[in-house]
Amino acid sequence: MRLAVYAFCCFALGLLLVGLRELLFGFGENRCSMTYMFEYPEYRRVQLPKRVARQYPSYGLYLYGEGAYAQETRGLKLTGAPVLFLPGNAGSYKQARSLGSVALRKAENLDRPIHMNVFTIDFNEELVALYGGSLRRQTQFLHESIKAILRLYKDRPDPPTSVVLVGHSMGGVVARALFTLARFNPRLVSLIITQASPHQAPVLSLDPYILEFYSTVRHRWATNAEDLRNVTVLSVGGGYLDFQVRSGLTALSCPIDDLSKMSVVATAVPRTWVSTDHISIVWCKELVLATVRAFFDLIEPETGQFTEIPEKRMSVLNYHFFRHPVLQPGGAQDAPVTFSAPPEAWKEVNTLRLFYSAPKEAQVMYFLFALSSRRKAYSHFHCRSNNMEMTSWLYGCTQMSGSMCVQAVDLSSLTELLPAYKAVTVKISELLSVSHLIIDASNPSGTEFVVECELQREESLTVSVQVPHVLSFGLTVSDISINSSGLLHTLQLQDFHQVYQAFRITITSHCKTTKDRLPSVYRLRVPWFHEDSFDKASIPSVSEIYSTLHTSRRDNTSSALLQLHTAPNCQYKVSIRTSFPKVLGQILRFCGPVLPVYSAVVLLLMIRAQLSSIKRSGHPAAMQEGMSQSLQLHKLELPILLLLLLLRQSWFQDVWSSLGLPVVDSLPLNSVEDLSQDPKASVQEWPRIVSPLLFVLGSSIAFWGSTVLRVFVCFLSFFLAPLHRPSVSRDCGTLRLHSQILLIIFLIVLGGVTCGALALMVSSLLHLYRVLRLRMTERSLSHMLNLAPQKVSQKSENGFRASDGQSKVKECNGSPLLTESVLQDVRDDLQLHFSLSTLLTLTMMLSLPSLIHWRHNLRYWFHLDPDPCWPHVVPLLISSVLLINCNTDTLLRRFVCISYKCIHVIYFSYIQSHIHQCYSLECLIWSYQRAFFMMLRFMMLLNYYYNI
Repeated sequence: MRLAVYAFCCFALGLLLVGLRELLFGFGENRCSMTYMFEYPEYRRVQLPKRVARQYPSYGLYLYGEGAYAQETRGLKLTGAPVLFLPGNAGSYKQARSLGSVALRKAENLDRPIHMNVFTIDFNEELVALYGGSLRRQTQFLHESIKAILRLYKDRPDPPTSVVLVGHSMGGVVARALFTLARFNPRLVSLIITQASPHQAPVLSLDPYILEFYSTVRHRWATNAEDLRNVTVLSVGGGYLDFQVRSGLTALSCPIDDLSKMSVVATAVPRTWVSTDHISIVWCKELVLATVRAFFDLIEPETGQFTEIPEKRMSVLNYHFFRHPVLQPGGAQDAPVTFSAPPEAWKEVNTLRLFYSAPKEAQVMYFLFALSSRRKAYSHFHCRSNNMEMTSWLYGCTQMSGSMCVQAVDLSSLTELLPAYKAVTVKISELLSVSHLIIDASNPSGTEFVVECELQREESLTVSVQVPHVLSFGLTVSDISINSSGLLHTLQLQDFHQVYQAFRITITSHCKTTKDRLPSVYRLRVPWFHEDSFDKASIPSVSEIYSTLHTSRRDNTSSALLQLHTAPNCQYKVSIRTSFPKVLGQILRFCGPVLPVYSAVVLLLMIRAQLSSIKRSGHPAAMQEGMSQSLQLHKLELPILLLLLLLRQSWFQDVWSSLGLPVVDSLPLNSVEDLSQDPKASVQEWPRIVSPLLFVLGSSIAFWGSTVLRVFVCFLSFFLAPLHRPSVSRDCGTLRLHSQILLIIFLIVLGGVTCGALALMVSSLLHLYRVLRLRMTERSLSHMLNLAPQKVSQKSENGFRASDGQSKVKECNGSPLLTESVLQDVRDDLQLHFSLSTLLTLTMMLSLPSLIHWRHNLRYWFHLDPDPCWPHVVPLLISSVLLINCNTDTLLRRFVCISYKCIHVIYFSYIQSHIHQCYSLECLIWSYQRAFFMMLRFMMLLNYYYNI
C-alpha cells in the first residue's frame, strides 16, 4: 500500500511539474527591448494638503524628470499634458521611468512645442493583489492626487481639465474604481490605459475585501455604462509570458456597442508583436513606444493638452494598438485623389499576379488592375509590400482617361502592418464604382522594395482542418499540404475554441526556385478577441508554433484561424497535433488558483481516515494509509454534483442563505463577458470536467507538502534536542489549564490589537512546538533497550485502558517500567498532532498576506484595519491552544467520534460544494476555517468534559 501511494503521488507530482514547466518556461524568452534612461532620473515629490498627508502617510505623489527638464520643473511650474502612472501589486512608483523617459525624448525630437508631464504615485509597494483591505484607500488617494495635479496648472492660460491614467496590474483596476467614489467627478479622467490589469476577476482572492471591491467596480461600470461612454479605456494584456495575470482576465466587460472600451494582447499590437511578462510590460520598448506615440497624437497642438473628443481618442488608439493603417488618424480618406504622372509611368497588369522589385534608381510607377472582367470570377484583391513607409499605396480608380487614371479614391486605410511587410486585402464586390485598382510602386527616394499582388478566390484559398482531440496525447496528427499558388491561405481550425486546448503546429515550406522571396508570416487569428500571435519564417524552413488561447468561445460558433502569408509557387505542409504538456500548462494557468482547495479537501479526508482508524483500532492510520483512503473520487464528486443540482432550486437557495452560508461567487473563471447576456450563461463547464485531474494534483501537493513538513520537523527536532531535557512522556509540550487560559487571552488580545494573522501564526507555532517535543520523545523512546513487552499494558475491547486490577505494570525499585505501548502511544499522538499541525500550517499560509501587509506598514499604524482574519480567527485560536493537550485516548470516546463525524460530514459537504462554484480562495478560507473551527472546538469541549 505504501509503495502504491508513493508511486501514485510521484506520478501526480510529475504531471504537476510538467504543467508548471510549460506554464513558466514553455513560451520562450522575453523578446522585448529594454528602455534606457539617457540621464539620471529624478522623482520630485509633490506636496499634498496637510489633511491628505495625515490621512495617507504611507503614500506619495511624484513628478518624473531627467537632466535639464528636471531642473526646469523644480518649482513645479508645469506646461505639459499630465499623465499619471499607477503601480500595481508590490509595484514601485519608479516604474514610471520608462514611460517618462521615452516621452521626454519624443518631445525633444518634435518640431511642435508639446510635451507631457509624467506623474507617479507611491503606494508603498502594497500587496493589493493578495490583501484587498487597502484597495479603497488607494482609490481615495488617487482621487486626491488627481485634484492636486490639476491645481498645479491653475495659472496656465489653457489648463487641463482631465488627467490620463496609465495603470499597471492592480493599478489599472484602481483607476477604474475611481468612478465608484461618491464625490468623484467623471470629467477628471477621460482616458485610461491599463497594462496587465485583471479586470475580469482577481487572480487570487484571499479575503472578502477583494471580492467586494471587484463587485463594486463591476456594478458601477455595468449599471452606468451609458454615463461612462465618454470614458475611453484600453486594456493591454501581456500574452503567454505573463503567467501571473493571464490575458483573458485583462478583457473589459462592456456592452458590444460600446466601442470606447477596448482590449488587446501585446502580441497583436502592431510594431510590437511580442509577449511580455508581468513586469516587463512596463518597460517593454516596443509597447512603450506605441503608448507614447498614441499620447502625442492625442495632444491638441493649439492647447498642448489631451483631446476631449471621444471619437479622436478611439481613432488614435485603434491606429496604434490594433490595425495601424498607413493613413494617420483623422486623415482625409473620402477626398478624391488626382495623379500627375506621365503616361509612361502607367502599366496595366493583364495577369492575375504581380511581382515587382523596385530598382535603386528613383522612378514613378503605377500598376493598374482592371476589374470589369474579373468581378464574377474573383472575390478579393490582396497586395503586400516590404516597404514599411506609412504612405498611401492602393487606390480605386473612378475615372479613366485612356491608359491613365484621372481621379481615384484612397483605399490604403484598409492596410494592416505585419511583422515583415504591410498588406491590404479589399473585397471586390464592395468596389462597384471602381473600374481599376491602382498600386503606387513609386520610389522617389531610390529605396528598394518588393510589391506582390494577386486576385483571389476566397473559397479556393480557405481550407477547413479538424484539429485532433485534446485527449489524443499527440498520437493523432492532422496533416494538410498546400501547393501555394497564391500569397494568402487560411486554415479554419475546426473545434479549436477552448482554452484547455493546445496544439503543436509544424509548418514545412519548400520552394523549387531559390530566388529571393519575402519571408512567410504565420498568424494565429482569434475572431472573438484581439489575441493574435505572429511567427515569421524564411523560405525554405521548418517552423513549430504552439497554439493556445487566452479566452474561450462559449457558443462554439467560430474557431481559431491560421493565416499563412506564403510565397507563390512553393509547397507547404501543415501538421497539427495535441501538445499534452501545453494542455497541462493551460489547466494550471486557468485552474491553478483552486488547487489549494483540493489540497485542503484531501487533508480533511486524510485526518478523517486517521480518526476513523483511531475509533476502529485505537491507533491513527499512517499518512500513506490515510492518503490512500482519501483518494476516492466518489467522496468528492458525488456531493458536488448533488449540491450543484440543489443550488439550482430556489427553495434550497433560501435554506442556504438562512443558514448564514456565503453566497456562491459570481466572478467568472475566465471569459470575455458580454453584459447583454445572462451572467449565468457565462460559467464554463470545462473546469468541472478536469476536476479529477485537479483532485490528483491537489492530492500530490497535500502529500508532498506534508512530507516536506515532516522532514522539516525531523531536522528541527535534532537542533532543538540539546536545549531540552530528554522526556519519555506523551504529555511533553503540554500546558496546564491556567496557562492555556492565559495564553488564549493573550492571543485574542494580540490579534485584536495588532493583526489576527499574527495571533494565528503564534498559535500555529505553539502547536508545531508540541509536534517537535513529541518527535524528540519518540526518538528517545525508540533508542531505549529496556522497554518491557507490550502485553503488560493492553487496551480493552471497548477501546479504553484496562483498569489497574486487570493489568499490573511491573516495577523496578519502586518505579514502573517503560513498555512498548508507551512508545506506540507517543507515535500515535505524533501522527495525530502532525495532521492537525499540517491543517494549521495551511490556514496560516493563507493568512500570510495580511500579516505581510501589517508588517510592511507597522511604522504607520499598529492595528491592521480592516483585518480579514479578525474576529473569525478567534475559534481557531481557542481550539488550537486547547488541543495541544489532546491525545488519542481522548478520541477513543465513542461519543466524541460520532459527534465529530456528524459535524465533519456536514461541513465537509459544505466545503465540497464550493470547489467548482467559487473560483477564488475566499471560499477555502471561510468554509475550511469554519469546518476546522467547529470540529476542533467540539473535540476540545468533550476532551475537557471527560478530563474533569
